[in-house]
Amino acid sequence: MNTTFFLVRHALKEKAIGDVPITAKGRLQAQATARYFCNLPIAAIVTSTLRRAKETALYIACETKSTISEDIRLRERANWGDLPGQPFVEFVAMWERCTHDPEYMPPIGDSAKQAGERLSLFLSEAAKKHPLGSNIVIVTHGGLITDFLVYTFSEKQLNQWHPNFVAVQSGLIPECSITKLIYENRNYKLDFFASVEHLAEQADHIV
Repeated sequence: MNTTFFLVRHALKEKAIGDVPITAKGRLQAQATARYFCNLPIAAIVTSTLRRAKETALYIACETKSTISEDIRLRERANWGDLPGQPFVEFVAMWERCTHDPEYMPPIGDSAKQAGERLSLFLSEAAKKHPLGSNIVIVTHGGLITDFLVYTFSEKQLNQWHPNFVAVQSGLIPECSITKLIYENRNYKLDFFASVEHLAEQADHIV
């Protein structure tokens, strides 16, 4: 038996500094994502402590009648606003440097390698906490998902999902996309990556 993790990127957020909410379009995305999970037995929903993730998780919890817990390890490696007075252009430059050099320690937050390690540790702990066969929804951030994948899988494995995965990773995780991981015997299998089919298929049912 194994544990299945669904890594969900939060819905579309407001374009502003700090701990921002999701937009009206983001709420529609979150509703559609919640409908995807409504017929699955969900053992747990765990969310990043940032508002955009918590709001997305709430829609999934309401649809699946599941409870939500928060874990700070599900935050991005850095969030714009963590470093007081940092202009957005400097934040982007810092982010890109971290992405291209996983060992680089930014002035605030974690390196990409550290971020990948902490999500890996969180997932292994969650697998031990819940019974085998559990479906666990993780509502987090696009950068953290790719940090984890680059930390966990070889470049050759990742290139099966997208050419030059490592080089272009920052643009690969759309809002409310779902990445499905199978965890068994301390090993991960990537079942599907950054799927957004549920957003198109359920668009007619969004209220």
